[in-house]
Amino acid sequence: MRLSLSVLLVTLALCCYEGNAFTCPGFALELKSFLVLDTASYKTILRILCDPPQEVIQAKLKVKNCTDDISLENRMLIARTMVRIMESCI
Repeated sequence: MRLSLSVLLVTLALCCYEGNAFTCPGFALELKSFLVLDTASYKTILRILCDPPQEVIQAKLKVKNCTDDISLENRMLIARTMVRIMESCI
């Protein structure tokens, strides 16, 4: 539960900062993929969106392994909440 709260707070900070006019669609896709997709699909999305260094991919996958322990129902709830927050920031 602590990890999901951390992800929510980071999302709020990034998308609702006064200097931002809108949420980057790539960020929204990456965040939703992080919560919902399996590891292999998420890794593909990461490479397509931003092609980060291998160390970054490994770090994100390590965190994803922790979030995958959250039930799918709760991850979907977190994803829907984040989408609503991002839509309200536009």
